[in-house]
Amino acid sequence: MSAPEQASAPAARAGYLAFGLTTLVWGSTWLAIKDQLGAVPPQWSVTWRFALAALGMFALALIRRENLRPDRRAWPVAGAVGFFQFFLNFQMVYQAERYLTSGLVAVLFALLIVPNAVLARSFLGTRITARFAAGSAIAIGGIALLILHEYRSAAASSSILVGLALTGGALLSASIANVLQAGRQARATSIVALLAWAMLAGSLADAAWAWIMTGPPVIDLSPRYLAGVAYLGLIGSVLTFPLYAMLLREWGPGRAAYNGVLIPVVAMALSTLFEGYRWTGLAASGAALAVIGLIVALGGRK
Repeated sequence: MSAPEQASAPAARAGYLAFGLTTLVWGSTWLAIKDQLGAVPPQWSVTWRFALAALGMFALALIRRENLRPDRRAWPVAGAVGFFQFFLNFQMVYQAERYLTSGLVAVLFALLIVPNAVLARSFLGTRITARFAAGSAIAIGGIALLILHEYRSAAASSSILVGLALTGGALLSASIANVLQAGRQARATSIVALLAWAMLAGSLADAAWAWIMTGPPVIDLSPRYLAGVAYLGLIGSVLTFPLYAMLLREWGPGRAAYNGVLIPVVAMALSTLFEGYRWTGLAASGAALAVIGLIVALGGRK
């Protein structure tokens, strides 16, 4: 085995480990987000999550002795990622879960592969191979079946359109942030430092929005709520976002987003255990197609 091959093998294993870990953790966050929707307005729940996450990310940067003063060209990127990812995206996700089941929002977010791949091709010059496109088509077919199942299971209401619109806006915002993180300026900056400043910027925007929309800060001091904030802020953000940012840089936005195909499957498996989710033939077929599409698409990575 040549030296480059020996060097690439650990990197490949690290990539797949990061892929699996982010999939499992983010597959569980949908339940935690749903549990946060109670006495505390969603706007403030998002704020507490990313205020804690920013503190955790700065602490991680200090532990790793990262340079917390990025190149001046990276500051606009950090601000834009904070705005699109940690403000717009999550404010809309939390609001969407007021109108849709958490499973349906998770399923819809699997479509992140589409805007990620299109935007990456347009702005980063990333190729979309025939096998990647075929895998996308298969996976999206599976997602469509899962959406149909969730739609049939959800209570019929005109508000479902509001939830779908919010989820669509969140998808677009997340995709823009993903492409920004995979760009040349972001790649020249420490992942942890970039995310620390982005989360700080996002949490400040979240706090301003929360105050405008709902008034002074509100927090629930119950152990359950605080544990949820800690899990979402530290495990669901500080641990996973640097891993996903690494995937964005190494795999590209389109391929990295394929953890979004498995996340709703994990989310529904957890829902089966904790919420009594009922699997049907339609749901099982959709999950199987999504996994097959994932395998086909990942086989087409360049």
